[in-house]
Amino acid sequence: MLRIIVALFALVLFTAPADAAVKVVATLPWIGSLAKEIGKDRVTVTTLVKTSQDPHSIEARPSMIAAVRRADLLIYNGLDLEVGYLPILMESARNPAINPGNAGNLNCSVYVDPLEKPATASRENGDVHPLGNPHYHLSPANIKKMAIGIGERLAKVDQANAGFYRANTARFVAQVDHKMKEWKGRKLQGKRFVAQHRFFEYLAADFGFRIVGYLEEKPGIPPSSAHIQALVSSMSGHRPDAILSTEYHDRTISGFVSSKTGVKSVIVPHDVGANGSRDWFSLMDSVIKSLE
Repeated sequence: MLRIIVALFALVLFTAPADAAVKVVATLPWIGSLAKEIGKDRVTVTTLVKTSQDPHSIEARPSMIAAVRRADLLIYNGLDLEVGYLPILMESARNPAINPGNAGNLNCSVYVDPLEKPATASRENGDVHPLGNPHYHLSPANIKKMAIGIGERLAKVDQANAGFYRANTARFVAQVDHKMKEWKGRKLQGKRFVAQHRFFEYLAADFGFRIVGYLEEKPGIPPSSAHIQALVSSMSGHRPDAILSTEYHDRTISGFVSSKTGVKSVIVPHDVGANGSRDWFSLMDSVIKSLE
């Protein structure tokens, strides 16, 4: 009998910290990485989208609904990147804590000044995001704002550990500033690239390079032969430094254009987990190296 009581006590003792941890659900790997960096052992993080998946075309699944139903804090990219699945998850989960306006709902894009916000949006113009370009996470300037926002929200959801989250946030921001000095020394300023998708605009703004053309004639829509021919002609006359794509994009077109122009095609790591990256810092190390 004594052994049973001791065993039950040990079970409670060792499971209590996990139960007490803030349950965070992040839509994208980079968001989950930041939440873990700031929350450490005070949080458990479930990430809904895999690195190998195209974040524009995710479908809601029962496992996602179950995760959102249990969440204390839902953190997402915003700018309509998750519009195809997140509203379904939130409605199906019936978890008031993560509803918009509550402390358990954090839209990271509220900390961003969106680029490329169209005056009007129409499906005829392709996969245009009416709220602006949602691919802001490769910008160190933006990621510092995200980190501060996540830290403050964790402090609000879990007030007993507020100081812990704020201290971790301060360390994260200081590391971004330190790494930025290294990355700025890699001399990307003035380089010219052609991109497959409008994925690199915030990165370009932070590091001073230019996107001078796109393989996609319209965002998210395969280009016409006429567009590719015109692009090949333009690139042959004014050679960019590289063609930029990501691992979830079809490489057929970038390979074809590269073969016709002699301009190298580069697969840029797009999120944490790509190219073996373990966190946002190692992701950015790989991104900067790929652009050199």
